[in-house]
Amino acid sequence: MEDKIKIGISRCLLGENVRYDGGHKWDRFITDTLGIYLEFVPVCPEVECGLGVPREAMHLIGDPQNPRLVTIRSKIDHTEKMKTYARQRIAELEKEDLCGFIFKSGSPSSGMERVKVYRDKGEPVKTGVGLFAGEFMTRFPLLPVEDDGRLNDPQLRENFIERLFALKRWREVTPRKVGLKSLIDFHTSHKFQILSHSRKHYQQMGQLVARTDTLPLKERFDTYQDLFLKVLHIKTTPKKHTDVLLHMMGFFKKELSTDEKQELLESIEHYKKGLIPLVVPITLILHYVRKYDQSYLKKQTYLEPHPLELKLRNHV
Repeated sequence: MEDKIKIGISRCLLGENVRYDGGHKWDRFITDTLGIYLEFVPVCPEVECGLGVPREAMHLIGDPQNPRLVTIRSKIDHTEKMKTYARQRIAELEKEDLCGFIFKSGSPSSGMERVKVYRDKGEPVKTGVGLFAGEFMTRFPLLPVEDDGRLNDPQLRENFIERLFALKRWREVTPRKVGLKSLIDFHTSHKFQILSHSRKHYQQMGQLVARTDTLPLKERFDTYQDLFLKVLHIKTTPKKHTDVLLHMMGFFKKELSTDEKQELLESIEHYKKGLIPLVVPITLILHYVRKYDQSYLKKQTYLEPHPLELKLRNHV
């Protein structure tokens, strides 16, 4: 990576006292662990649209598909103010070339899902989206986004961070659209990472890269980018990982001893059954890649899609 990965983030998660009660929701995993690799662009829609700290608490009311943002006690409607701000701020963020966003869960302005929406004389339904978050995700539908609550789930956390690093690698390739070779090289090095998400998408992307017609290079890159971001959003499964691991094992069929093959097969099978985390068979394969100098697998991002120091595959 040439520099840190730039993402947007709710300011309260960085420890800034911008919440309605004057407090914060500092998330030390985000700042202390991910912060080593990420550059944060802080956003607080409520403060930035002109509301003070502290301020009266607000919630969403009405139609969950088109809710209003209203203060709880005085019933002041801030919907249009928030929407106007959101459009302006998102236009500014577009120039930042963000690779993703971490929202504050449950926030009527910044929650990305399951935000409470209060119906007339009824119990709240958790089907809403914060007004700013909704505008952001509509403008950037393929950009990796998560909230602080969902990041507590090991699989969601690993997938989100995988997508951030993958998009950053793509962004470092696309300014150099000097020819088809850069796209072919990128697709080749991401083969097994893509396969771990969707074989169908890998085939579609391969067909796009291999097209011999006169499709303009920019259109080819843009279409590939959309497919790449879509495929990484598809969840991986132990079965998909197992298929990829066995495929990789095939590269060593002439080198591995009987004992080494048995050890690797057992490791893959134990992972598939949920007895050990993914990092165990991955570590074995990395060992054989280096031991036998397997040049093709050395280039595969699947083996190290994000820094090992984050230990993300220790828990999936």
